[in-house]
Amino acid sequence: MIDLLQEIGYGIRKNKLRTFLTAFSVGWGIFILIILLGAGSGLLNGIIYQFRDGAINSIWIRPQRTSLAYGGMQPGRQLRFTNEDYDYVKNNVKGVEHVTARFYLWGEFTIRYKQNYSAFDVRSCHPDHRYLEKTLITKGRFLNDKDQLEKRKVAVIGTKVEEILFKGVEPLDKYITINNIQYKVVGVFDDEGGEQEVRQLYIPISTAQMAYNGGNRIHHLMYTVGDASPKENDAILNEVKKNIAERHRFDPNDPRALSIWNNIEDFKRITGVFDAIGIFLWVVGLGTIVAGIVGVSNIMLISVKERTREIGIRKALGATPSSIVSLILLESIIITAGAGYLGLLSGIGLVELIQWGLAQAGEQPEFFRNPQVNISTALYALLILVFSGTLAGFFPARRAAQIVPIEALKEE
Repeated sequence: MIDLLQEIGYGIRKNKLRTFLTAFSVGWGIFILIILLGAGSGLLNGIIYQFRDGAINSIWIRPQRTSLAYGGMQPGRQLRFTNEDYDYVKNNVKGVEHVTARFYLWGEFTIRYKQNYSAFDVRSCHPDHRYLEKTLITKGRFLNDKDQLEKRKVAVIGTKVEEILFKGVEPLDKYITINNIQYKVVGVFDDEGGEQEVRQLYIPISTAQMAYNGGNRIHHLMYTVGDASPKENDAILNEVKKNIAERHRFDPNDPRALSIWNNIEDFKRITGVFDAIGIFLWVVGLGTIVAGIVGVSNIMLISVKERTREIGIRKALGATPSSIVSLILLESIIITAGAGYLGLLSGIGLVELIQWGLAQAGEQPEFFRNPQVNISTALYALLILVFSGTLAGFFPARRAAQIVPIEALKEE
């Protein structure tokens, strides 16, 4: 085996430039594949990051104006949701996991604690809202059913609100003033959505409806469906739409009556696009590798042609066809696997360097985050290298094994 390796090394050193160019084409192919896959993962992570602020398995429904005549009523009628719509979804629709509604308090409110004050957004909602917005409680608690039932004047404030109003003072059980009404702070929350999300306060929707003349009106209805399949999600959504259409007397097929934000469908559609992009990147990368492999195969064919006399002498002295095949195959595998491994390491190194650079820069771009190449991808690439090296050497090896000693000795 050592003699075989020494002989292969001699052949490589004898044709340094040719070997280098051949190896470079293979290494470059793997390098390009790894870079493309790393870039694809960075883009996919960036898209997933856009969904960080809300539950992926959520549906958001907002009433709009009808566009179709129905039941003797003309189109253009403004729809209005009520608490009864929320109650129906919460208590009657099977498959709904968490449900909440919002009564909007338009504009920013001046919030005051003692001498400190600033303008913040105030959201009114139900207790399940924390699951829709991925709200992370850092102190105290979120709104609960008792707050809602008793229309308590309580508030959960964002970390930025705590920082500006309380300036290091413990905020729990303190009272803040919202438009001349005092609310007790029962919790502090953080949010993955960024600074804008933590410049907000949450109060019970029942309290907001009572304090700001909302009656029983709600502006937005949202719910999650747990781990329901796409088919089950469609069935749940159709049931919700059908009931709302019956309650508010509009055509359930009216395309403009309801504004529906289906996070599940949006996420599925986007990830489907990136699955297709991932396949395209593999095709491009493998195409580059194949080009390199063809080059290796051609070089090995030339090598066999140049060594025809030598191979003939070997066979005349008793070398078996299998030993000749092993020599050519092993040389091909060493060139492709060695060059490809270096290309693999270089590609991973560059991806890691880009990831490090983004981390050092502070806030990463929203649409390109944490590019990476996972272990399974690297293993697949290594398997491709071994297979490619074997394939590249197969035809030259077969040709070498078919050389007839007498004819080979006649070669000049």
